[in-house]
Amino acid sequence: MDGTSARWLIALCIVMAMGLGAMASPVEAAPFAYVTIWEPHTGQSTVSVINTATNTVMATVTLPVGSLPSEVAVAPDGKHAYVTNQGSNTVSVIDTATNAVVAAVPVGRSPYGVAVTPDGKHAYVTVFNPPSFDNIVSVIDTATNTVVATVPVAIGALEVAVTPDGKRAYVTNDSTPGVVSVIDTATNLVVTTVPVGTLAFGVAITPDGKHAYVTNDDNSLSPSAARQTRIPLPCNPASS
Repeated sequence: MDGTSARWLIALCIVMAMGLGAMASPVEAAPFAYVTIWEPHTGQSTVSVINTATNTVMATVTLPVGSLPSEVAVAPDGKHAYVTNQGSNTVSVIDTATNAVVAAVPVGRSPYGVAVTPDGKHAYVTVFNPPSFDNIVSVIDTATNTVVATVPVAIGALEVAVTPDGKRAYVTNDSTPGVVSVIDTATNLVVTTVPVGTLAFGVAITPDGKHAYVTNDDNSLSPSAARQTRIPLPCNPASS
């Protein structure tokens, strides 16, 4: 199974566990959660806004048909949500006060992961770029909603996480073997590439910024982007 197939399989498993009839990816922005939904039969693309106090949908943001929204990240100040759209090759910017789309930023073909820096000034977006698969990370200036840098990374760029101090962005690449590309956010250059497990997928940074935990499709967890220790897991892991 190649990286793309593995990614869709993992997404399908998440959907079944959540009891939804469409792909969904939640991110919390207290007191609301933003959930991307793509209905494969109609191509309908929406973002549901859930009130976490009542666990009810209080708004639905409609995206262009065929957008195929994937990941969503909310700015630290909670004022905007950034949604990657694999179908339209854009990032939708949602004003959380009005739940309206205020911008659609072209970032390259088939964007997937997104993370906003702690200062809220930039959003880092992983881009697959088929059919050439010249994978990049597009850096969006959130003040102007424009791409100000593109960073070449290893093939199969999927998820991205930024350290609490904002100095590094960690990008998983679901190649064989899987690797993590580490970006210096001051220069937007890859400063190191760390081998991890096969088909690296999810990544999360510890609150102290000292370790990055990476899920791999070979049923293991790489508990540090600086070490090669791996923890066996009972099933195929997926990022939450």
